[in-house]
Amino acid sequence: MKKIVGVYRNQQMHWVGDGFPVKNLFSYDRLGQAISPFLLLDYAAPYHFDPTTAQHGVGSHPHRGFETVTIAYQGEVTHKDSAGGGGTIKTGDVQWMTAASGVVHEEFHSPEFAQSGGLFEMVQLWVNLPAKDKMTAPRYQAIESQDIPVIEFEDQAGHLRVIAGSQGDVQGAAQTFSPVNVWDGVLKVGHSEFIHVPVDHNTLLVVLEGEMLLNGTQKVQDSSIVMFAKDGETAIQLEATQEAKFLVLTGKPLNEPIQGHGPFVMNSKEEIIQAFHDFNQGKFGQISV
Repeated sequence: MKKIVGVYRNQQMHWVGDGFPVKNLFSYDRLGQAISPFLLLDYAAPYHFDPTTAQHGVGSHPHRGFETVTIAYQGEVTHKDSAGGGGTIKTGDVQWMTAASGVVHEEFHSPEFAQSGGLFEMVQLWVNLPAKDKMTAPRYQAIESQDIPVIEFEDQAGHLRVIAGSQGDVQGAAQTFSPVNVWDGVLKVGHSEFIHVPVDHNTLLVVLEGEMLLNGTQKVQDSSIVMFAKDGETAIQLEATQEAKFLVLTGKPLNEPIQGHGPFVMNSKEEIIQAFHDFNQGKFGQISV
């Protein structure tokens, strides 16, 4: 089985805008090439919002050089961007936004969710783009829950949703620029599963809720990530000691320089300076009213 090389837990919450109370579970400024092509993951753990007529979320902000992947577990977000993308992400849906050469983006709780209130729970993952693709045209993939393939574990032990990449002969719903797997799952208490991952990928397990025993030895609590060695092994054993909600992220490393500042992730400082210049010159476009 794959060797575990690190377990990191963060229970500290901070606000992104006034609509997203998140815990940052990993970021490239701390872990760098070890998690390539992934850059960052924020987990908005279940949080109750009261009914309101106010607009809660994040106003217009730019991105360049990477993709944002939003997985909605509970609640709804309505979004728009300067490339003409937009819509509402509902429970179970995934928004895969390729910022690439640059977009201006905004995201707020949907009017329906704001009016009704309730539990809000989401993940936002940043996926780096290869240097050759960083300046391609932005695009947007609206992936509805019913379009995400689901692998059911035996004995009603839970399931695995194949958002991107493939698991066995099951192909994921998202198109990606480099080889990545994004799988989310639930494993019920007392059950165990073996998950197989590509031998040449960086591999991360994210435990969102519950508690797991990995490879029969390593206990992992909620709001934690686990990093695995690239050691020629492909199997990870997951056992739920409490009912667990988790993500498996694997990707072929890009092996390219990572230079980031705020909402821009490129390969050099010069490209970051150019991104700020282009944004200030209005080259990212504007969100239509």
